[in-house]
Amino acid sequence: MEQHHLQHLFRRAAFEIAPHKVISMTSLDRNSIVDDLFQSSRHYSELTIDTSEMDHVTGQMLVKNPKKRKEFVDWNRKQLKSYNKIWLERLMQSNESLRERMTLFWANHFACFDFNVYFVQQYNNTLRDHALGNFGDFVKAISKEPAMLRYLNNRQNRKQKPNENFARELMELFTLGEGHYSEEDVKESARAFTGYNHNFEGQFVLRKLQHDYGFKEFLGYTGRYDGDDIVDIILRQKQCARFICRKVYKYFINEDVNEERVERLADQFYQDYDIEKLMRSIFMADWFYDQENMGSKIKSPIELLVSIHQIVPFKLKKEKDVLKIQKLLGQILLHPPNVAGWKGGKNWIDSNTIMLRLKLPSLLLTNARIAATKIGEFEDSFSKFRKDRKNQFVDIEVDWDYFKKYFQSISVEEFVPLFLASELNQGSKYFLNGLRKSSKKDVCIQLLSLPEFQLC
Repeated sequence: MEQHHLQHLFRRAAFEIAPHKVISMTSLDRNSIVDDLFQSSRHYSELTIDTSEMDHVTGQMLVKNPKKRKEFVDWNRKQLKSYNKIWLERLMQSNESLRERMTLFWANHFACFDFNVYFVQQYNNTLRDHALGNFGDFVKAISKEPAMLRYLNNRQNRKQKPNENFARELMELFTLGEGHYSEEDVKESARAFTGYNHNFEGQFVLRKLQHDYGFKEFLGYTGRYDGDDIVDIILRQKQCARFICRKVYKYFINEDVNEERVERLADQFYQDYDIEKLMRSIFMADWFYDQENMGSKIKSPIELLVSIHQIVPFKLKKEKDVLKIQKLLGQILLHPPNVAGWKGGKNWIDSNTIMLRLKLPSLLLTNARIAATKIGEFEDSFSKFRKDRKNQFVDIEVDWDYFKKYFQSISVEEFVPLFLASELNQGSKYFLNGLRKSSKKDVCIQLLSLPEFQLC
C-alpha cells in the first residue's frame, strides 16, 4: 500500500498512524491492512472508572437526606472530569482504534449530556458496543438509555400528556433528517415511546400504566406500536440509510459530499444496516484514496490532540488541564453544545481558536508560555495562565525519549510527508527553507505548528 494512502486511511479510520510504523506497513496490501483495522476492533473494552465509593447509595437515600444528595451531586461532577480524562487517554492509546474513532463519531451523532456518571459511563459504553454493529439495534438501545431518556425528556412522556422531544429528534437528527416526516408522525411516534423510563440503577423500565397501547398511524403504517416498532418502520425508509451514509461521508471522507457515491453507499446500507460492512466498503473503495479527499478535513480539537500524541506522546497530569485545553479549543468530551452536536468543519476555526491551535504543539511539548504584546480576546483568556507558577500552560509529561527512539533513523526531509496530510503552501515552504535543521525536536515542533497540520 502506498505510504500516503496508508496514512490517509489511518487519519480517517483511526486518528493517525505513528510515523515509525508507516514504512513497515507499506509492504502490505490494502485488504490486509483494512482487515487488521477491523480485526483489532472486533471486540470492545469497556471504559470505566471506580465508582465503588457511591455504589451503596440508593434513590430513597437521596430523597430522604439532602446532605447526602448534595454529596452525591458533587461526587458525580468530580467523576465526570475523571471520565473525560480517561476517555481522551483511551483515544490516544487504544489498540481498538477504529472502534474508538467510531465511538467518537456516534457520540456526536447521538449527542447527549448528563450529570450522573453511572448513566454517562453506561451511555458511552453503549456507543462503543454498537459502534460497528447493526444500526437498528443501535437506535433501539439508545432509545432506552437513561442518559438519553433524561436528556430529551422522555421520562416525562406519558399517555395522558405525550412529550414529543425525543420523537422529534429521533427523526430529525438521528435517522431521517428534516423534511422527511410530518408533525403528525412526530405526535404518533411520541405516543409509541410513552412510559419509557429507567430505575435508579440505570436499567430500562417500561411504565405500563403510562404507555399508550392504542393504534398509531406513523409514516403510512398503522398498528399498536411501541418504540421498537417505530424504529423498525423508520428503517424501512430508504431515506434513513441515505441520511446516515451522507453523515458518514461528511465525517470520514469529505465535507464536500458526492451525492452519487452517497446513494450507492445507501443502496448497500439499506440492505441490512450493517455499520461494519458500510465502513469496510468505504475504506476499500479506490475513490476513498482520491487526492481530493486527502487533507480535505479540518481536525477537530480532539483529533488534533490525539494526532500530536501519536508523534510525541505526552500525558496531562491534571484533570483540570485536560478540561482547560478542550474548553479553549471548543470541544469538551461528554459535553456537546446541544442535541445536534458539534457542527465540525470550518466551525472549529475562528480568530481565537486558530491562534491557540497553531501554538498548541509548543504549549504542550515545550510547556511554553503564551506571550502577548497587546491585550485582546485571545490574550485575555490566557491571562490567568501566565500568572501561574513557573508560567506553565499545563502540568504535562512529554516522552521525548520515544520520539528520539523512533525518529533517529528518519531524516528531517522525511518529516514533512510523515506529519502532514496536505501539500505545503508557499508561505510554509518559505518558512521551512529558512528553518535551522540542527535539531529534530525543533523541526518537529515547527512542523506541527504549521497550518497544514490542522488538516487530515
